[in-house]
Amino acid sequence: MKSVLAGILYNVNLVSFAGYRYLKLKNSLMAKRKKETKADSEELSQVIVKGMQEKKASDIVVLDLRKVKNAVADFFVICSGNSDKQLDAIADSIDDEVYKTLKENPWHSEGKNNKEWMLLDYITVVAHVFKKDRRTAFALEKLWGDAEITEIED
Repeated sequence: MKSVLAGILYNVNLVSFAGYRYLKLKNSLMAKRKKETKADSEELSQVIVKGMQEKKASDIVVLDLRKVKNAVADFFVICSGNSDKQLDAIADSIDDEVYKTLKENPWHSEGKNNKEWMLLDYITVVAHVFKKDRRTAFALEKLWGDAEITEIED
């Protein structure tokens, strides 16, 4: 029993350490990007919104996290889609629009395989593309309730 408990604690510590290292890397990249980038985070968030609108994303909101303590980005841009194909199309449109306008690629992306929540991380701005039912389950708007929220008209 002790070895099982020790194994669990070891794994929890590894995950915590990995998360800590990830956040530390992200924060250093954020600081570096703010110095080097051609586009500011506000402009980047607007380009991401345009990419979402191109593929008829619904319920688009922009969370301004710049005044939120310990935020992992300056902005979250969140939208919903109705199907796997639409989620793919929205994510591809964001990627294309950002590259076409600002010549930037995402630093990290996730969720292309499971098609429930896709994430494109541009370091200072993170785009979240949800299937409608998954979006309510994760409730990022409530989680980051201190953020200034701007709803984008369809």
